[in-house]
Amino acid sequence: MSVAQIANGTVPAAARRVARRDPTFLVAVIAFGVISMVALAGPWLAPYDPNELYVGSLNGAPSLEHPFGTDDLGRDILSRVLVGAAASVFAPAVVVVLSTILGVGLALAAAWFGGWVSGGIARLVDVIFAIPGLVIAVLAVTIFGKGLAAPVIALAIAYIPIIARLTRTAAARELAKPYIAALRVQGVSSPAICFRHLVPAMIPIVAAQMAVGFGYAMLDLAAISFLGLGQQPPAPDWGSMIAVGQAGILAGAPEQSVFPAIFVVITVLAVGIIGARVTDWAEEKER
Repeated sequence: MSVAQIANGTVPAAARRVARRDPTFLVAVIAFGVISMVALAGPWLAPYDPNELYVGSLNGAPSLEHPFGTDDLGRDILSRVLVGAAASVFAPAVVVVLSTILGVGLALAAAWFGGWVSGGIARLVDVIFAIPGLVIAVLAVTIFGKGLAAPVIALAIAYIPIIARLTRTAAARELAKPYIAALRVQGVSSPAICFRHLVPAMIPIVAAQMAVGFGYAMLDLAAISFLGLGQQPPAPDWGSMIAVGQAGILAGAPEQSVFPAIFVVITVLAVGIIGARVTDWAEEKER
């Protein structure tokens, strides 16, 4: 696949064909698009100040005035879910973007130069891969303090091996093709070969891994917030809302935990389906 193919609409056309063949994929794309819009416009869509106390009764049931009910401090849960979507959606996106940039860069260097460069990068990737991402994130919070910044950077580093290993294999396979050798014989520069031919050829594989990685990053960050190490009160965050609402579940008021959890599940399912379909599409292209 070349840049020209992307510019001429090959990728969008293929996406439309997949959508027609697979309505589930289309539903997943729409669901993730809606959640992304909510994350962008959450503060303007929220009917109440998410941190305003006692706008309703404590642990109030869903009603016309408060569609998702109110939490243990009388705050509107719908408003907190809408405003908390930004941190819950964009933080995993930052993790995925950072890990993809670093991972693809290392993979290209390893595939292009080979030898001791490839060996050194492989050892570095193995060391990072040996430590679970959640453990790295917790250690980062311990060192740098609570909040989203440290876990996001830590998880981005932890996810590098996954994208690096995948793209290194794809890059090595692409570099072995005859047209790459022909470009080298013609005197085309290494950067031109990488950015005009090699990188575009790996876009479907990288896109699929980014979608899958987003789901894992969202779950990891939600777990960190659930443990009280991520977004700090009173700022809303889906993971921390689930944690705080545990007491309400036993008291017969599960709304504070249930609604954020539903949004987490829908988002993760949507990106998982998108990632699976894009992976199938990439494999079809390889054939």
